[in-house]
Amino acid sequence: MRRLTHAEATRLREVPGATAVLFLTDRCPVGCAHCSVGSLPRSPTIGDWPLFGRLVAGLAALPSLRAVAVTGGEPFAERRGLRRAVGELGDAGKAVVVFTSGSWARRVVPAWVREVLAGVGTVYLSTDTFHAARPGMGGAAFGRAADAVLAAGCRLVVQVLAEPGAGAGVRERWPDAEVSVVRPVRAGRGAGAFPAARAYRPLDAYGPCGLLTAPTVRYDGVVTACCDEAVIMGAGPAPLRARVREGAGLAAALAGFRADPVLRLMGGVGPVGLAGVVREEQRSVCGACWAGARRAAADPAARAALERRAAFTEAVSGP
Repeated sequence: MRRLTHAEATRLREVPGATAVLFLTDRCPVGCAHCSVGSLPRSPTIGDWPLFGRLVAGLAALPSLRAVAVTGGEPFAERRGLRRAVGELGDAGKAVVVFTSGSWARRVVPAWVREVLAGVGTVYLSTDTFHAARPGMGGAAFGRAADAVLAAGCRLVVQVLAEPGAGAGVRERWPDAEVSVVRPVRAGRGAGAFPAARAYRPLDAYGPCGLLTAPTVRYDGVVTACCDEAVIMGAGPAPLRARVREGAGLAAALAGFRADPVLRLMGGVGPVGLAGVVREEQRSVCGACWAGARRAAADPAARAALERRAAFTEAVSGP
């Protein structure tokens, strides 16, 4: 069982094809006001179990894949699916990283949760003022969850929102834990919880997109080119997603994303690689990517030009 540190997980994500995200369920019992995917206790979850089994097997069979991040929704809200995914991916030699709210520790930690944690290498445990405001999700529940993660032998990374006092006291109580501070995500209910970026910026003001090295496989067979929450939930242009029914289709979808010229340029040099094809000022990296994907899908000449540009850029930058 490989227990990745936060730095190791970050470096691994920079290797194309080495990591993927398994979006296990839309369901979450917490219902935070800033949820970037809008999860609720009765949100959809796995319904087609044969399909889900094929998706997990497809991930396990990818030879270049070294780590899988399991997320949602709340992965522990999907007990059967989480058990299967952790078991099969671990047996295949993949490092398993689970993102959770710790909602399973509101009172006591169930035995089945401890069993699942024993097969997980790294746990990202979230906490912030939005989580703490929900019933039963205060400091005591977080403490039980953190203690259970460490007792299971997992690497613990406490993921905190960038807000005043973020992560205070974590290392004092859990010296072996790491702290990862993340920015607010303006998607899902988070779109109303955080102010939107309104200023347009030139293309060269943005760097390469780091989300494209983490393609996402949803439990329902939808595969997306990145782990952006808005794209996972269905926003953005069609070329950023595919629907698969088996492992071979999953491998083909991922290969198609890696070959796409817009995504190659976005991951290699960023929005500036789309200059002349999209508007010269954009509100975000995603805005440039979506505009480029739509233009390439609608204009064969533009796509051909981007193909040439991507090939040239890659030849100049080298392996």
